[in-house]
Amino acid sequence: MSDDADDPKTAWRKRHEHRVASVSAPYGPLSLIGTLPQTPSGGTPTLSDHPEGRIPAVPGRRRATEGGVALTASAEDGLSLDGEPFTGDAVLAAEEAPPARSRIAAARDVRITVIRREGEWAVRVFDPASAARRAFAGIEATAYDPDFVLPGRFRPYGEERIVQVANADGRARGFGLGGELSFAYRGAEHTLQVAVDEDDGSLWAVMGDATAGSSGYRFRFLRPGVPDPVDGSITVDFNRTVLPPCAFADHFICPFPPPGNTLPFEVAAGERRLKDALAARI
Repeated sequence: MSDDADDPKTAWRKRHEHRVASVSAPYGPLSLIGTLPQTPSGGTPTLSDHPEGRIPAVPGRRRATEGGVALTASAEDGLSLDGEPFTGDAVLAAEEAPPARSRIAAARDVRITVIRREGEWAVRVFDPASAARRAFAGIEATAYDPDFVLPGRFRPYGEERIVQVANADGRARGFGLGGELSFAYRGAEHTLQVAVDEDDGSLWAVMGDATAGSSGYRFRFLRPGVPDPVDGSITVDFNRTVLPPCAFADHFICPFPPPGNTLPFEVAAGERRLKDALAARI
C-alpha cells in the first residue's frame, strides 16, 4: 500500500521511518567523513591544492584533468575499482550513482566518490564506521499535526533572482530564487522565497523559524511539491520539513535561509533535530 492510500498520520509515520533508515544507512549522510582536499580558509576543497596528488588519509594519487580525476594506485594502496583490485591509472568522471555504488572502494568498506562542485574537482569519503553513524540515536520529529497543513500559493518572479546567502562552510554563494510561496497561519499572512527545480518544477525552501537553536536545528528544508500550473495553488505541509544534510555531517555545504525566510512563529512540526549526542549541532 502506498503512502497516498494511507491516512495522513500513517503516511507521515512511514515517511519518517524511511527517512531514518536512509540517513543511517551504511553510506548515508552520517557516513560522510570528508570532502577532500580541505582548504585552510574553509573554502571549496579542490585537487589543485595538492599538486603532488596525495590527499591525507585517502589512498592513491589524484590530479584534476579536463575530463575528470586521474587516479594512480599501487597494490599498497589497497584500492578496488568496479569491485576488482586496482593498480595503475584511470580517469574518473563525476559520479551520479549513490556512494554505495561508488566505483572506488578502500579498506574497511570505505567508499570514495568523485564530485564536481563550483567548477572544481574533489572527492568525498564515506565510512560506514564513522563516529557520527555510531552515535546516531534517531531524528527528533514532531508527530503529524493537521494544523500545519496550510493552503498556499506560488507566485513566480518571471526570471530567477540571485541572492548572496551564507553557507555552512562560512562562505557566501549565489542562491537562485524563482518566486514566493505565500500562506496564512493563525490569521497572519507569511511568505517564503523558494527555488524552483529545473527538472520537474517542484519548489524548495530553506527556512528558519522561532524554534531554531532552541528546540530545533538552526534551519530546515521544505519541499512542498509542484504548484498548480494555472493558479499556483499548492499545499504547504510543514510536517514534511526535514533537516539539511549538514545536520548529519559537517562536510556538506548547505545554504542558510535567504533574507526574509525566517518565520516569526514556531514551526513545531516535521524533523526538529538529531537526538541525544548529535543534538548539540544546533
